[in-house]
Amino acid sequence: MMLLIGTACSDTKSADSPPAGGSKSSSTPGASTTPGDDSSKPADDPAAANIKIVPAKGASAVRPDKPVTVTTTAGTIQDVTLKDDDGDKVSGTFNSEKSQWTSEEGLKPGATYTVSGTAQGTDGKSIEIDSTFTTLSAGSSLKASVAPLNGETVGVAMPIQIFWNRSVTDKAAVEKRLKVTTSVPVEGTWHWMNSKQVNYRPKVYWPAGTKVTVDVNTQGVNAGGNVWGSSSRKISFTIGKSVVSHVDVKKHQMTVTIDGKLARTIPITAGKDGFTTRSGVKVIMEKYRTKRMDARTIGIKPGDPNYYDIHDVQWAQRVTSSGEFVHGAPWSSGSQGSANVSHGCVGMSLKDAQWYFGQTLRGDPVIVTGTARPMETGNGWTDWNQSYSSYKAGSALA
Repeated sequence: MMLLIGTACSDTKSADSPPAGGSKSSSTPGASTTPGDDSSKPADDPAAANIKIVPAKGASAVRPDKPVTVTTTAGTIQDVTLKDDDGDKVSGTFNSEKSQWTSEEGLKPGATYTVSGTAQGTDGKSIEIDSTFTTLSAGSSLKASVAPLNGETVGVAMPIQIFWNRSVTDKAAVEKRLKVTTSVPVEGTWHWMNSKQVNYRPKVYWPAGTKVTVDVNTQGVNAGGNVWGSSSRKISFTIGKSVVSHVDVKKHQMTVTIDGKLARTIPITAGKDGFTTRSGVKVIMEKYRTKRMDARTIGIKPGDPNYYDIHDVQWAQRVTSSGEFVHGAPWSSGSQGSANVSHGCVGMSLKDAQWYFGQTLRGDPVIVTGTARPMETGNGWTDWNQSYSSYKAGSALA
């Protein structure tokens, strides 16, 4: 049976910093100095800490993608705190001599930041670090929704999918801020589906049991067109056991392999003439204990011989956006294992469908062969229907 598309799961350009607005002059452009009581000239004593801060004190329209630096010409920096007007702190690192601190993350657009801390000169005297500046306001803010969900356990073919609320013009700048970390070595690549979606898949299926963390570190990134990242996210998920299914439409059967061993061979029926089941690598997108399937959602109206409206299709698992499912189909029991009589779905007995439903996770692959109708790119999670080299070519950093 076929049904209408379902939904996937869900979550700025400016000049560089202008000269210091309201700050006293500095020997470094765009920097503020804090040499004791007089910020207009360096300290007379070369052993005293002389602090330079970039961007300058009072600066406005500071680019969020530029780092903040605090430097002393003598002695060491003891501590630095950089936080915005909401109290959110930005981490940073010292150089080996502790004479310079550099922020690590991008800044929020349209925010006021305070730099504070202390430094100690070689004369043993401490001075305070104190400065404020404001970042430019974004024309639009870039935010991300991510699949899988944080904490979810998914199948071995699950692609990481990031959906942006705004079109990304500078894909390379954004992709550089995306990172995938795995508990075991895994080779993979990002692939831009379009300007508002980027996916990631490994070269081969995820190893069972792998723990995956996705850092969407896009706060402060310039996505182009005055679109700036306004926040960052971290998502962690786990890969479940390996459940790989093969549907042979010509033989009217499905084999299910679990952790490399054949677990069950299931008699099935697939799409009849005019409703041919697509061949290719499909991925389970949604799971329903019961699902209403109404042919009107695919343009078949009541009165048509092919019309159907079944309110309680059991053990239904979506594998395409256009409406192909794997589900229980007691009405076609006489054809399962011998003929294709469905409207494109893979149907089986309720007993087999219930067992299969209990084995699978969102993200498990269903590989269909035996028809001349291919999968269309984007009709579901179709990331596995390209060679890895072709898929990798879709990275902005390839």
